[in-house]
Amino acid sequence: MTFKIKFWGVRGSIPCPGPTTVRYGGNTTCVEMAIGRERLIFDAGTGIKMLGDSLSSQESVSADIFFTHSHWDHIQGFPFFTPAFRPGNFFRVYGVPTPDGTTIEQRLHEQMLHPNFPVPLQTMQGIVAFYDLEVGEDVVIGNIELQTRPLNHPGEAMGYRVTWQGITVAFITDTEHFPDRLDDNVLALAQNADVLIIDATYTDEEYYDRQMSKVGWGHSTWQEAVKVAQAARVRQLILFHHDPGHDDSMLDVIWDRAKQQFPATAIAKEGMEISLIPGTMANPLATITIVG
Repeated sequence: MTFKIKFWGVRGSIPCPGPTTVRYGGNTTCVEMAIGRERLIFDAGTGIKMLGDSLSSQESVSADIFFTHSHWDHIQGFPFFTPAFRPGNFFRVYGVPTPDGTTIEQRLHEQMLHPNFPVPLQTMQGIVAFYDLEVGEDVVIGNIELQTRPLNHPGEAMGYRVTWQGITVAFITDTEHFPDRLDDNVLALAQNADVLIIDATYTDEEYYDRQMSKVGWGHSTWQEAVKVAQAARVRQLILFHHDPGHDDSMLDVIWDRAKQQFPATAIAKEGMEISLIPGTMANPLATITIVG
C-alpha cells in the first residue's frame, strides 16, 4: 500500500482560469491524500468539484474532509461536491470553530442558504457527521495519525501533520511568517517531514512592497518556505497556495529561484501526484515519486 497525494486546487484567494494559468491551474485549494485504504481531503476550494467528478463512477465513496479554516477560497467548492449528495456515500467533516465560536458546520450551512445558493446543506445525504477540533488536538483514523497546530492567519487557521507507516506529510496553509524568527508551530508540523506542502503565496518583493505591502494579509513567501524546509530538514518541499496574479511564467521563475536554494523543491500543479512508498529495514526512508 502507498501514500498518494493529488492536487485538485492550488490557488489562493479566488479562482483564476484562463490561458495564462493553464499549466499550473486556476482552482482554489483542495488536496486529496489516499493513504492505504483511507481517503483524506484537505479543504474544499473549487478544486473539490473536479475531485468529486473523478469519484462519480464509484459505487460507494467515503472520505474524511479536513478544513484548515473557512475563508471563502477554502470552502467555495463544497456545494459542488456531488458525491456528498448521494445516499450511501460516507463523509466525515472536521474543522476548528472560528474565534466567535462558529462551527465548520455552521459556516458551510450559511454559504448554502439563500441568496447565496439554491440547495441547502441538509440535501447532502452523504454527510454523516461534523467534528469540531480543538487547535492542537490529535486525530486518529485507522492507522493514520494527524497532529494539528495553530497557524498565523486572520480569523485563525490550522495546519496538519499526517503520519502513516513512518511517512510524514505536512500541510501548512494559510500562514504568515514572523519577521524575526521561524514559527514554532510551523516547524513542529514540518520537522523531518517527507513532504512539506506550504503556503508560498508571495515573493519577498511583493510582501514588502512599499506601495502595496502584504504584511498582515495572512500569507507567506516562497523564500520563507525555503527557510522552513531547510530548518525542519524536510525531504521534499512543495510550494502551494499560489497568488491568483501569478501566471504560469511567473511560477516558472519562482520555481527556478527556489530550486537554487533548496534543490528538492517542486511547485504544486493541478493534477500533480506524489506517491510515497514506506521504507524497508535496509532503507528506512520512504520512496518519493512526483508525476505531473
